[in-house]
Amino acid sequence: MSRIMTVGEPMALFVADQEGSLETVDRFDRFVAGAEVNFSIGMSRLGHEVTYITQLGLDPFGKNIETFLKQNAIDTTYVTYHADYLTGMQWKEKVVSGDPEVFSARKNSAASHMNLETIAHLNWDGFDHIHLTGIPPALSAGCREMVYELLKVARERGVQISYDPNLRPGLWADKQEMVRVINDLACRSDIVLPGIEEGKMLTGKEDVHEIAAYYHAGGVKTVVIKLGAAGAFTSSQGEQFYTEGFPVKKVVDTVGAGDGFAVGVVSGILECLPLKEAVKRGAAIGALAVMSPGDNDGLPNRDNLEAFIEESLEKL
Repeated sequence: MSRIMTVGEPMALFVADQEGSLETVDRFDRFVAGAEVNFSIGMSRLGHEVTYITQLGLDPFGKNIETFLKQNAIDTTYVTYHADYLTGMQWKEKVVSGDPEVFSARKNSAASHMNLETIAHLNWDGFDHIHLTGIPPALSAGCREMVYELLKVARERGVQISYDPNLRPGLWADKQEMVRVINDLACRSDIVLPGIEEGKMLTGKEDVHEIAAYYHAGGVKTVVIKLGAAGAFTSSQGEQFYTEGFPVKKVVDTVGAGDGFAVGVVSGILECLPLKEAVKRGAAIGALAVMSPGDNDGLPNRDNLEAFIEESLEKL
């Protein structure tokens, strides 16, 4: 299996145990959140080796997050702590349909103080792939500089790069700056995985073919555009196709579905599956993710994934 590197901000996540606004709910269940955390857990459950780079607060939540990563077989060699800043936290509504309200307390968090020093002693030997998102460069100038350096070294070493925009407009001071930076980073990558609304916002295009063409013109080899329940559109080196979404019994929580989709696509590519099969795997894991309450509870191991795909195909 492959060795994969990623960097991000894991957060303590508190999910309401009853429906209602965050203002009125009294009790919460604790999880661990973060787009890169979700990706790491998904890849690990499929048997890939994942190294997670981050900085946590020297507090109970930070220590719990490191323990959680280790329990999910994720390498924490490059997880560090900062005594002066706290671990980021999130609170999320419980909903029966649609997207839940999410409130974050991550400003000036320990992770936002990552910089070039964070990766100064990073050993790249043996890594096949690096997965990045648009979240770390939104956290601070230091984080952004670190991400650019990771991209630079990855390209120099021939390490394959996947990039999920994962737009968080609330973390950016200016929308134009967000679009410029995210597109610049995306066009330094091999695989780009925007959602359809993200693609429209970032490129100013409405059609999936035009969105894909924008990134191909920037040098991206493979563009996979997530279309939600409708599936995905893929464009790669002259090949273009749609992939249907998988049927979902009940949508419990949509948060993390895009990360699960990235797990399927990237793992499939790393395992040398035909691109159509890799994207189909992405659609399957995305469907599984929305049927569970936590951000990463529904991410499957290999047996569960194969059983879900087989069962879904039998119903068609």
